[in-house]
Amino acid sequence: MTRFSPLTERVAGTGAGAWAIHQSAARLRDAGEDVIFLTVGDPDQAPPAPVIEATVAALRAHRTGYSPTIGYPALRQAVAARCARRSGRACTAENVAIVPGAQGGLFVALHCLAGPGDEVIVPEPTYATYEAVVGASGARMVTVPLRPEANFHPDLDAIAAAITPRTRAIWINSPHNPTGAVFTADEIGGIAALCRAHDLWLLSDEVYEDLAFARPHVGAWSLPGMADRTVVVSSLSKSHAIPAFRLGWVIGPPALTAHLFNLLLCLTYGSPAFIQLGALAAFAAELPEVAALGADYRRRAGLMCRLLAGAANCRVVPPEGGMFVLLDIRGTGLGTGEFAARLLDRERVAVLPCDGFGPSAAGHVRIALSAPDARLEEAARRIVRFAGQLAAP
Repeated sequence: MTRFSPLTERVAGTGAGAWAIHQSAARLRDAGEDVIFLTVGDPDQAPPAPVIEATVAALRAHRTGYSPTIGYPALRQAVAARCARRSGRACTAENVAIVPGAQGGLFVALHCLAGPGDEVIVPEPTYATYEAVVGASGARMVTVPLRPEANFHPDLDAIAAAITPRTRAIWINSPHNPTGAVFTADEIGGIAALCRAHDLWLLSDEVYEDLAFARPHVGAWSLPGMADRTVVVSSLSKSHAIPAFRLGWVIGPPALTAHLFNLLLCLTYGSPAFIQLGALAAFAAELPEVAALGADYRRRAGLMCRLLAGAANCRVVPPEGGMFVLLDIRGTGLGTGEFAARLLDRERVAVLPCDGFGPSAAGHVRIALSAPDARLEEAARRIVRFAGQLAAP
């Protein structure tokens, strides 16, 4: 058999298996079954009308040709102005590259920061694709646990102990997926201090920045003395309910932007023009729909936590931000894969087993708040009923 590239093995990380339940649920749905999907962070709310209207107007104006490889200057400047306003630090268009969503941004950024023989420290549990992104670059992902007993907040001493001469970057995500932890200013500042002391990059995934509940989000770009070693990746996918737009950005030193240009030139050759022009409307003002989305997820999180408190032998982990609730199911005696599979089989509710996100998430399932209240309430009732059946003699 003709061989494939070793890359195919490096991108087939353990996180890829986390989606097996989602795929099984999709097959049931396609067969006509009524399945409540709570696996993927896919917003169910309507996007802001100005963004949609601007996108449609751009299409009707035939803005369907090629666009600048790292984005229209006007959009890059709009992202920079937003960053400067929120962080209190200087940021210009030269710091910004437009990329195909936060996922695409993390991929191209990491490939410019680390390579074969390097190590990237990532607090774990990690989002399912992180392992493959690091693996694709040829670097090695070194994980440091975010422990459930610490509410999944980082241990700075453990991160420091993981640093070696091969370390090139520390990669953080706050608000955190899948745990919902919102790192404190002291925690992020402490990680930044480690980066300065050891001459490391700080890569910060901030796609949930507008969905912080417990405390204000602290953006990495706001940290003093870090402008030459900080890379921030974010997008409009969650905050504006438009993941299909694949509109994200990377903010970093201008030298990084030049390298991103070269990589994007041979990868995407620029994001769609009409998408970029539609996205400009998202930066024209602080849209009320964005604040409403944040309030919506905060309320939904509270609703699910209250309802799932009655699940026998389970423990709800209230999120501090994001659009997920973790349910600790270790008390049921089942592994997360079996719990999720049996829940889907018996109750037609699809949730995501977290074991593939790292050992610190073992025994937890992730429940996406990506359904209207009535569906969430029905899903919670089914989960409670299922847990009760497991507990029955």
